[in-house]
Amino acid sequence: MANSTPKNRNPSRKINPGQLSPEKYAKLKAEAKAPYRVLRQFIYLAFGASGFIGAFVFLAQLAAGHEVTTALPNLALQIGVVALMVWLFRLDRPTERKPRAD
Repeated sequence: MANSTPKNRNPSRKINPGQLSPEKYAKLKAEAKAPYRVLRQFIYLAFGASGFIGAFVFLAQLAAGHEVTTALPNLALQIGVVALMVWLFRLDRPTERKPRAD
């Protein structure tokens, strides 16, 4: 049987940071630490905006007195969705700690 991997490739070989620009290397390191962060944050924002619009609609229904028994639970659900998306977005933020001046 022949070896299917080329001889010049070594999977355990690390990339030398000197071969890349510092900006590109920092971006690659950040992406490796938290893959798909931008996609997750977009989803959080989209669902949060949807929940906010839904909450506005159900709040308007409550203010008009239209079907209060169904609008109130739906309003609570929409507020819960917005709160969840805000919490997930804040949880997914990169943590940058600044040194304190003591």
